[in-house]
Amino acid sequence: MPFIQINTSSKSVVDNHDLFQKDISKMVADLTRKPEDYVMTMIQRDTKMTFAGSDEPCCFIKVKSIGSLKPSTMSKSLCELIASKTNINMNRIYIEFIDVKATNWGFNGSTFG
Repeated sequence: MPFIQINTSSKSVVDNHDLFQKDISKMVADLTRKPEDYVMTMIQRDTKMTFAGSDEPCCFIKVKSIGSLKPSTMSKSLCELIASKTNINMNRIYIEFIDVKATNWGFNGSTFG
């Protein structure tokens, strides 16, 4: 049920997009302590974005989960991973954390609550 969506203004985030996406999936599973079988990732590249009035590479991340969110810890880990694998500085990354009610999360024809 954890979902991470990464929007970036960078055209090419990393050399190996598939490996990067798998690294993110594993990290989100570890950070939320939820099975990776339920983690969904989405990376949207080359999005028209500005940050602080500049069009230098930047990133907006949404992390949604049914509970298990610890923004203060997760923010640092996610920013460090993104910065280490891309040309995006940590001070040009915003993250939104959204705790979703189990009754509002659908899967396999039902909901989790």
